[in-house]
Amino acid sequence: MDTIFALASAQGKAGVSVIRLSGPKAISTASVISGGALPCPGRALRVLSDRSKARIDEALVLTFAGPNSFTGEDTVEFQVHGSTSVVSAMLDLLGQFEDVRLADPGEFTRRALENGKLDLSQVEALADLIDAETEAQRVQAQAVLAGGLSDLAERWRKDLIRAASLIEVTIDFADEDVPVDVTEEVKELLAGVTADLEPQISGVQMAERIRSGFEVAIIGAPNVGKSTLLNALAGREAAITSEYAGTTRDVIEVRMDLAGLPVTLLDTAGLRETDDHVEGIGIRIAKKRAEAADLRVFLTNDRDAIDIDILEDDIVVTPKADLIGNDASKKAVSGQTGQGIDVLIADITKALKNRAGKAGIATRARHRETMKTAYDRLKTAQDVLNYGPEFYDVAAEDLRSAIRALEMLVGRVGVENLLDEIFSSFCLGK
Repeated sequence: MDTIFALASAQGKAGVSVIRLSGPKAISTASVISGGALPCPGRALRVLSDRSKARIDEALVLTFAGPNSFTGEDTVEFQVHGSTSVVSAMLDLLGQFEDVRLADPGEFTRRALENGKLDLSQVEALADLIDAETEAQRVQAQAVLAGGLSDLAERWRKDLIRAASLIEVTIDFADEDVPVDVTEEVKELLAGVTADLEPQISGVQMAERIRSGFEVAIIGAPNVGKSTLLNALAGREAAITSEYAGTTRDVIEVRMDLAGLPVTLLDTAGLRETDDHVEGIGIRIAKKRAEAADLRVFLTNDRDAIDIDILEDDIVVTPKADLIGNDASKKAVSGQTGQGIDVLIADITKALKNRAGKAGIATRARHRETMKTAYDRLKTAQDVLNYGPEFYDVAAEDLRSAIRALEMLVGRVGVENLLDEIFSSFCLGK
């Protein structure tokens, strides 16, 4: 296997940049550049020189002996000064060594997977952690990266292997008296796994929302103050506002962090009857996005004037609070003065936190599909068990299918076609 290298920190000028080197020639190559043998594992402050002995930089060199490294291989990290010229010189130099090449996107992590340092769910979590913008996203990614989903899958797998082995014993000794009826234990094991799977399957949708962000649509009639409210919530002029109705034609999106949750606010076209073809398109898009949104904020004085059903979980506020006085009976908001903005933000945050509380440890559609496959096979096996021992061979096959699905969840089998897609989203240094 080639030895690979890449810049592991961000591109551009910085105080310190990290260049990573991993593979069978990592230690020997680093020792040549560092002017002598390196402690392994260990750290050393060394002058780095090119092949003509010209000084490149003075750097902290960290060495990790495989398998006790991120990739499971001998690994070296150069912590050089974050000059673009220093980084370029180091990358050029490393590329001159035989059997040493620039890493492909995600190749360090792929080697960690191949060497058993991470499973597939942890690889996905690492990608999510790198992309995390909010506290909720960080916490969710760390839970999976720490092995939360892997531990669950392994526990389920062990229980199902135990159940399958009990059924196999019954099949193998079908013509003999088995001293103990194993049916009740098998049923108990299957019931325990299916009970665990149900909340995890249903929780994936909310977990995906934490990953990608909740959508909150602001709905109302034209010129009711939706764009002004969006600007007030965003703290900047994200949308054009004017006294003329129908200014907003397309959906305007603003990304926000609300109490650690990623939220995209949608300013939609005002809902009304119109002969304007372009405005009509905007209204149709507004309705479609409103229907798909996780939460809708209706800005209206008249619920009956809104051509969208207002659901129990939606938030309804009265617009232009600065113009209606201090009517305590009305839940009003003003984008102009800021009146009611804090209360509205608190209501939105509370509603989304309630939804986020239903999230499971599994975070992706792939996780849901594999768990649903396992769940369906287990339900079938439970039904088959009720027909008696003569059908246990059918139940055993259902259990084997469920076990394979759980192994796919963590990447033990049948995921080769997914790997290129997953690792393509990683940077070169990861």
